[in-house]
Amino acid sequence: MTQTGDVAESRLSDWISLGVLASWVPRDEVEDAVEAAGKAAKRKGGKLPPQVMVYFVMGLAFFADEDYEEVWARLTETLAGWGGFGADQALVTTGGITRARQRLGHEPVKGTFELVAAPVATLDTAGAFLGNWRKMSIDGLEWDVPDSAANAAEFGYPGTGHGGRAAFPKARAVTISECASHAPVLAAIGPCTSKGSGEQSLAREIYPRLKDDWLLIADRNFYNWQDWCTAADTGAALLWRVKSGLILEPLEFLTDGSYLSVLVNPGVKGAARQKLVDAARARDDLDSGRARYVRVVEYEVPDRAGAGKDELIALVTTITDLRQAAAPVLAAAYHERWEHETGNAQLKTYLRGPGRILRSQSPDLVKQEIWGYLLTHYAVSALTCTASTAAGIDPDRVKFKRAVRVVRRRIDDPAFPPDQQERALERAIAEITSPQHLNTRRERTYPRAVKRARHNSYPVRKPGQHGTRHKTPATIKLVNPVLNRAKTGIAA
Repeated sequence: MTQTGDVAESRLSDWISLGVLASWVPRDEVEDAVEAAGKAAKRKGGKLPPQVMVYFVMGLAFFADEDYEEVWARLTETLAGWGGFGADQALVTTGGITRARQRLGHEPVKGTFELVAAPVATLDTAGAFLGNWRKMSIDGLEWDVPDSAANAAEFGYPGTGHGGRAAFPKARAVTISECASHAPVLAAIGPCTSKGSGEQSLAREIYPRLKDDWLLIADRNFYNWQDWCTAADTGAALLWRVKSGLILEPLEFLTDGSYLSVLVNPGVKGAARQKLVDAARARDDLDSGRARYVRVVEYEVPDRAGAGKDELIALVTTITDLRQAAAPVLAAAYHERWEHETGNAQLKTYLRGPGRILRSQSPDLVKQEIWGYLLTHYAVSALTCTASTAAGIDPDRVKFKRAVRVVRRRIDDPAFPPDQQERALERAIAEITSPQHLNTRRERTYPRAVKRARHNSYPVRKPGQHGTRHKTPATIKLVNPVLNRAKTGIAA
C-alpha cells in the first residue's frame, strides 16, 4: 500500500474512534485485542482491516436501524475532504462487510470489551459507593436472534410457558454492571436452552474476576452454596437475596435488627450439619468448604402492591460488622440492584430498539454483535457517568436516549477531525448535562420491587462526600427475626 493509503487507513481508524469511542475504547486497546485473538490483517492495504471492523461492529449498535452500507457511509462520508482518502475506499458492499465480519469473528470484540470495560464512577459520583465498596450488580438478559439453522442449533428455542416454543432462537448474556453508571464491566454469553445455559452457569464464568473493593448485589436466583463461596473467595463483599427454602440459623441478634448466621454446605446433613451449627454458635473457626459465617437482614415493604405484598425479603451478606453497614443501609443498597434493569432497558430499548432481532445469521457473528452492543453500552454509560459527575448531578438524571443521539451526531459531524476529539467530547458532555435536558427525577427508582413505595430524597451533598447517600424506601420495615422465625419455622 502507498504512503497515502497508509495515512488513509490510519485516519479512518482514528476518525471512527471519534469522541466517546476514542475516550473509552482506545485504538491501542483494539489493536492489542485483535493481535491477541490472532486476527491481525495478513496484508496491508485492505479496505476493511480488523481494527476498523471492531469499530464498525460498534457502529452497528449505534445505528441499529441502518443496513451495513449505510452504517459504513455514516462512519466514512466526511473523510473524502481530508485528502489522502481515495473514494474507492469508502465504497464497500454488503458482501464485503459480511466477509470482513466473518474474518474478524467475535474474539477481538470480546477481547476489546475485556480490556477496556471497568467501573467509571469516582468518589464524587452520586450513589456509587457504600462505604469503601463500589456497588455492583449482576443480572441476565436475552436476545432474539435470526431463525437460521446454525443459530437454532447453537442457541435453541426457549419454551413459551404454554407448551410451545418461542418464535426465534435466543441468546443469553449475564453481566456485572456498576450500579451508579449502569456500565457493564464483566459479561458471559451463551444459549438460552440446554445444560449449562442458565444465568447461574454463565455467572460462574465471571465470578472469579470480581474485585475486592466491590459490593456485588444479586437477586435470589443467583444464590447457591458453591457460587457464593467462589464469589466470596475473591475478597469482594456480597449482598444476595436468598429463597425462602434456605435454612438460616440465628447465632446472635444485633441491635440494628439483623442477625448473624451460618451458611452450611448442603452436602453436609444430619448430625454433621448440627455439629457445624454448634461450632458456629461457639464462634469456632469453620472449615470454609463446609460452612461460612454471614449476616442476615430481613425486611418487608408493607405498601408494596401486587403478588409481592407482605413478602419477606431475606438478604445474606459477607459484611458481618454492622458498624460497616447497618441493616437499613443494606436493605436500601439491595434495591440498587434494579439499576441493572434500567441499564438492560437502555441497551435493549434505546440502542437495539424494542423487539428488534439481531442481524447475524451465524452463532459466531451473533456473539460478535452482542459483544459490540455491550461495548457500545459501556462507552455511552461511561460518557454519561463522566458528564454527570463533572456536573455534580446523579447519573440517573442524564437521559440515556439523548446521550445516544448526541453520540450519533458527533459520529456524523464533519467539524471534528481527529485532532479535535477532545473538543468534540467536551461539547457532547455539555450537551447531555444541559439542565433543560435532564430527567426531572432526582432519585433512583426501583421498578417492580418497590415501584409504588415512597422514597426518601437525597440530603444535600458536600464536595467529596461519598457512600452516605442511600435511597431507602420510607416504607421498608425491618422484621424482628425472633417473631419471624416463629411464624416461618426457621426458613428465611
